[in-house]
Amino acid sequence: MKPSHLGPLVARIEAELRLRGESGRAEGAKRYLKSELVFLGADTRAVRETAKSALKGAPSLDRGGLLALVNALWPRGIFELRAVAVEALRARCALLTAKDIKLIERLLRDSRTWAFVDFLAIQIAGPLVVRFQELGTVLDRWAADPDFWVRRAAMLALLLPLRRGTGDFGRFSRYADGMLEEKEFFVRKAIGWVLREVAKKRPELVDAWLAPRTQRASGVTVREAVRYLPPARREALLTAYRERRPTTPSAAKAKRSRLRQSD
Repeated sequence: MKPSHLGPLVARIEAELRLRGESGRAEGAKRYLKSELVFLGADTRAVRETAKSALKGAPSLDRGGLLALVNALWPRGIFELRAVAVEALRARCALLTAKDIKLIERLLRDSRTWAFVDFLAIQIAGPLVVRFQELGTVLDRWAADPDFWVRRAAMLALLLPLRRGTGDFGRFSRYADGMLEEKEFFVRKAIGWVLREVAKKRPELVDAWLAPRTQRASGVTVREAVRYLPPARREALLTAYRERRPTTPSAAKAKRSRLRQSD
């Protein structure tokens, strides 16, 4: 797509979103997200349908056109236009290359809300890291960044493969261990969120990771992490957290029991 075509396309996108917006929803969303952005009041369905229509109308959109579209939508300071930009990146993520992580990082830093950070990290940065393994060093840098939103993104970028029962749990473990005693709610929540998703397929892994750390973890981290663990283990870990002490994972207890029986 030629840059000269972007102006009319962005105008059409904004016009469609304004048409589908509601003032009451706009006020509520702005208040809920505590955002300085302008809100048009278009819901998630309207954003997705508008993005889909815009992309369908630009079948020749290549990587350069995609990046130009994102850079045209994002600076306008309108929440829904940014949401369309993020949705366009997700829909055409296959066009992105490793060097586009710089754009994703810039958007992350400019987002200042989970509503964009989480989507950018999980749906866009995550697949890029899977495709281009050298980007693991970028996540390492993000995990130590002064911006807590960027630190949160480092962990959430690992979520999709971990949710499927694969992924780099070792890298997540290093990040989470380094952030476990942070006071920032959104960091604490992200640690628990990832552990919760891992526990759906590998509960013993989460049990083994959390048990020796219950005295260091926050309540929101522990409560999220144990949600899908077996009831007995869930209660044991919650009790250890409340008593501010570490505990022993069930697998280790079972191993000790077998050793005693063999003596």
